[in-house]
Amino acid sequence: MTSAIAALAVDAHDPRRVADFWTAALGWEIVEDGDEGVSIAPADRSLPAIDFLPVPEPKTVKNRLHLDIRADGTSQAEEVERLLGLGATRADVGQGPDVTWVVLADPEGNEFCVLSRSVQEVAAER
Repeated sequence: MTSAIAALAVDAHDPRRVADFWTAALGWEIVEDGDEGVSIAPADRSLPAIDFLPVPEPKTVKNRLHLDIRADGTSQAEEVERLLGLGATRADVGQGPDVTWVVLADPEGNEFCVLSRSVQEVAAER
């Protein structure tokens, strides 16, 4: 027997705001929305989901866990611009100038990376 990841839990000062950003970024849907938080998942409800849980304080330090995402059907540069338009900001977590990924932060400052190769490029290598 093994375990499976059911959800990633993210503390958020404004769970709905952060969930709205990630649903737009990933093309997912809100599947639960209540006082205990907001959950998002793919349209087919496959796992894992992402749960945004309310906390009273804003984010203050670098995340110890972050998401790495790939552009799907577009280039890394185009995806970065799309995410910036959705409310992401560029983030500096100490990455050097020669890295192949771009570090961004969601509207509450949670860092994530946009990787250089698209979903299609990785699939073609397999």
